[in-house]
This record gives sequence, structure tokens and C-alpha cells, in this order.
Amino acid sequence: MVAVIIVVFSLGQAVGDGMINVNWPWKNQSVNGDLPDQLDYTSVNEVYQALKANYDGKLTETQLTDGLKHGLAASTNDPYTVFFTAKEAKTFNNELNNSFSGVGAQLGQDSDGNLEIIAPIAGLPADKAGLKAQDIITSINGTSTSGMSVDEAVNKIRGAKGTKVTLEVVRNHNQPLTFTITRDNIVLPSITTKTLNGNIGYMQISTFADDTNDLAQKAADKFLADHDKGIIIDLRNNPGGLLDSAVHVSSLWLPAGQTVLTEKRGNTVVQTYAAMGGNELNGIPTVVLINGGSASASEITTGALHDNKAAYVIGEKSYGKGVVQQLINFKDGSQLKVTVASWYRPNGQNINHKGITPDKIVKISDADAKEGTDTQLQAAEDYLANH
Repeated sequence: MVAVIIVVFSLGQAVGDGMINVNWPWKNQSVNGDLPDQLDYTSVNEVYQALKANYDGKLTETQLTDGLKHGLAASTNDPYTVFFTAKEAKTFNNELNNSFSGVGAQLGQDSDGNLEIIAPIAGLPADKAGLKAQDIITSINGTSTSGMSVDEAVNKIRGAKGTKVTLEVVRNHNQPLTFTITRDNIVLPSITTKTLNGNIGYMQISTFADDTNDLAQKAADKFLADHDKGIIIDLRNNPGGLLDSAVHVSSLWLPAGQTVLTEKRGNTVVQTYAAMGGNELNGIPTVVLINGGSASASEITTGALHDNKAAYVIGEKSYGKGVVQQLINFKDGSQLKVTVASWYRPNGQNINHKGITPDKIVKISDADAKEGTDTQLQAAEDYLANH
């Protein structure tokens, strides 16, 4: 079960996709029961015959059938319902496991349909070049992004290690900037840790991936062995990832049975995820750091710890991805990722397009960023020094 990773520039998926479950624990009750059992492809075949007879270019049967499948998914007008060919599915799964080649940033769409950067990943080419969350991409290698889909943009941005891509962006709606970025192979551990001020355990989770459960447990063991008096969980620019990892991380603080999230179709609850126990970090003052690049599984963890009074939240409002996708596998290796439900915080709120507002809002100005001053981290340390 996965809460989908937001699109990584070179990978071809949409940022902040919410949750994906490969093996769905309940039977879908479709709201589209009035559709026919089989589509009438008469008009589709007319278009096919016209293409076959008139198109001045080479077409293949696979190309055409894949185009139909992509089109069926796109007809939902839901950016998180996507058909993947076998090749695209492989790329998608590599992305979920933090293994890819690209510039190391996540791509999404704002409410106006503009292509925007959700989160450049710290230390990787996009971040080093100076891209920031919420930068609007206006052109890719000189081609305007007006009317361009996420998939089209990703196909233009991704490429082999060592090659370059030039992006023109608009920052803060009025500042045009140009970045030329060298692509690279990127393999990331999902968690890094360190000790701050001698007694604060710091855990940065970049994504919720296959290695997150083990790394989070090791971090918790170290915090306890070091007798840390406070803990900071840094989820800034974390695009999401595996749902079971979000539940596992939350369970390091929450007693067994406490609600992590609830899923609904319409007004019907279809699944509730509860903490698994362990809760060895329960009672240690904890701060969660979030910003506009925190999405999906990072929002699940933030909401679970906040609503169960296990953590204080500092930073900026999160991305706001509160819908659920199911991943359906086909025998040829292709996949359909389809939106099937919405998820809700323990307090009953759905955060889709709303995000999570921190207990204390702290922003990092351009001047602070230029000087390397992390005002949000400083605020977290100050909070823990007084609790």
C-alpha cells in the first residue's frame, strides 16, 4: 500500500498523488454503475480508419492501443488517475523506491493548471541550481508549457545522466528566472539523522520508501539510547510514499489502536488505519516541521501525531493531498492508478486542496535562505528548549 510520491521531474509521475493501495482491502462500490458494460467503439474505429488512411507518419498498433488507454484515464479529468505502460510502470515503481535519474524535484499542477515545482529534494541538482517549491515552470528547453500536461512536461525534463535541461520559471508570480540543470542518477536513503544541541534527536524523512520502517526504528533506538530530551521530525519537501511506512513512523509515538487515518468513499468509511503500538517515543516532546512541499504520506504522519497530541507542528501550510488511489496491475506489466476514495485525519478533516496549517507558522525568507539560516529549524529547537 502506498501513498503516492509526487512527480519527480525525470520520472514521469504526478506529484503528491495521495495514497495508492496495490491490494485494496475492500471491494470498490463504483459510482459509475450506469455506464454500459462495454463501450461502443464505432466512433473510435472511425477515427482509427481516418488516421490509418491519412496520417503522414508511421504508427504502430501498440502505439495506438496505448494511446486509447492513456486517453481513457485522462478522460476523468483527474490528474491522479493515470494509465502506465509497462515501461512507465517500471519507472513509477523505481520512483517509489527512491531510484531514478533526473534533476531531483517533484512536479505538480496548481489550481489554475500551471506546472509548478512542489519540492526540490535537498542536495540534488534542482535544489543546487536554486529551484524552489511553488516556482511556476513556463518553458522547458525553450518550449512553452502553456497547455502542456504533466506527462508531457516530465518527458521533456527527464533524461540521461550528464545531459542538461533548461527551465524558465516564474517565482512569486512576478520574478522570471532561468535554470540550466545537469541531470544525474539519484538514489536516496529515505531517512537521515543527527543530534542537535547535545540532546535533540533530529530525523529528516525525505520520502516514505521501502527502507523507511527500518531506518525509522533505528533512529528511534538511537534517540532512546542517547536519552534525547526532544525530537524533531523534518518532513519539509517530503512528497509522500508508502502508506504502511507512514503508519509505522506514527506508531513510534502512538499507542496501539489510536487512529492514524480514515478512508471514505462519499460519506461511507471503508477503512481505518490504527497505530500498531511500540510507541517507544511517546511522551518525548516532539516537533514536526512541514512546508508547502510536504504532501501525502507526510501529511498523514503530521495529522496523526498532531491530532493525537503527540507532536507540535511548525513551519508553513502543507501541500494538501487528501485523495486515495488504487494501483491495478495488468498481465502485460502495465498499470492503472485510479482515484477511489478520500482520506481523513483523526480529527475528521480532509486536507485535499487545504493542507495542514501548523500550530506555529514560521517562514524562511529569501534572505534567510541565501544566508543559510533555517528559521523553522531554529523555532523547533526553541520550542523544545522550553518544553
